[in-house]
Amino acid sequence: MNKCIAAIDMGTNSFHLIIVQVKSDGSFKIIDREREVIRLGSHKGKEFSLISEGEMEKATDVLKDFAKIAQFYKADVRAIATSAVREARNKEEFINHIFEETGITVEAVNGKTEAELIYLGVQHALDIQNKKILCIDIGGGSTEFLLGENGVSEFAESIKIGTVRLSKLFFPDFHLTESGIDMCRHYIKDKLEKNLNIHPNHNFDIAVGSSGTIVAAASIISFRRTGKFKKSLNGFTITASEVYELTSDVLKCKSPVDRLFIEGMEIKRADIIPAGLLILTEVFQALKLKEMTVSENALREGIIIDTIAKLEVMNSLVV
Repeated sequence: MNKCIAAIDMGTNSFHLIIVQVKSDGSFKIIDREREVIRLGSHKGKEFSLISEGEMEKATDVLKDFAKIAQFYKADVRAIATSAVREARNKEEFINHIFEETGITVEAVNGKTEAELIYLGVQHALDIQNKKILCIDIGGGSTEFLLGENGVSEFAESIKIGTVRLSKLFFPDFHLTESGIDMCRHYIKDKLEKNLNIHPNHNFDIAVGSSGTIVAAASIISFRRTGKFKKSLNGFTITASEVYELTSDVLKCKSPVDRLFIEGMEIKRADIIPAGLLILTEVFQALKLKEMTVSENALREGIIIDTIAKLEVMNSLVV
């Protein structure tokens, strides 16, 4: 019998839901998906120290809707929360509130686990068997790095540089200033330099990028190349020079409204994309990357693969 699983990725910038149908051989097909932009931890203080009451209620409303969709498909739900929740002082209150209101158990995973789940998702998206890959995922609160081959990771790192976090720190009201841009660049450089695994001397076959900023950048770059929008960007490769040119163009647009004049700009990302592109350019430079291949799979698909593997283990123990 085919079973349905719902994976919820509770990111700092947005919540994603995918519903998949699992086949008897363990493979799966996505049958529904939803995305809601929600900025966790962005309303109080400089760091993600607190999830506000308003954010908690918005998260509850979104997850109630996700729970209804999962119920429609009779899908088992697994929800993973990332940096904003794991760093919040009121994390336990938030998790308990979500469970009481929606029945959803939230797992707040550490950065290493997050990176490894993203890697699982990426492996399912691209033909990277027998290839060593450097996986980079820019999120709202943190950026994950993983070097791995055939499912085995050499290192998995999570660095506290993300689009919402840095926008909050350096671009109040999402308006750009030269001093803000300079401070943001230095902050990112400093965080990358302090991590011993982030250096240009790794040997790998392919650099893979996933999640919002990277997919959004690839969409604009693809449009610039062809004058058309691609339905799927999975496997699409962007070059360093294209990333630098796009970043330069975006940083000239001081307000979110100005950025909307860049063809292909996503309305709900125009405010935080400067911070995301600054992270991306500094990552390209720190690792001396010439190009990056896009994976449309990320954490949510990794949650599905990990859940299927756990179910298979449980079933084998029952037998």
